[in-house]
Amino acid sequence: MKHNFKNLKIWQRSMDLTDLVFDYIKDLPDSERYNLINQLNRCSCSIPSNIAEGSGKRTNIHFAEFLSTALTSTFELETQLLICERRKYGNANKLNECLSLASEMEKMIFSFRDYIINDKTTS
Repeated sequence: MKHNFKNLKIWQRSMDLTDLVFDYIKDLPDSERYNLINQLNRCSCSIPSNIAEGSGKRTNIHFAEFLSTALTSTFELETQLLICERRKYGNANKLNECLSLASEMEKMIFSFRDYIINDKTTS
């Protein structure tokens, strides 16, 4: 079953998270440009990208696989943000916003993936 990804709340919130991360990394040290900054960019973009890509798959099982990838990217993002927290990088308020939304996204994606997998009305 195809879903319009732009109408999915998990995609919309993941785009919000990407915006927050991009705003947060502006304050990170230049020495992290090719390390944490690059990694934060990549995993934050991966979340909405995988939700969007999976939404066009033919079956819910295939969609669920892409949701799993989005979920693991969210865990990766949270880990990178926690590294920043340990290193005391960037603005603490922005960092906490990112961490909070990442945690929210993990729960949302996990729940939606379970819903998609257990939806017996479609194949």
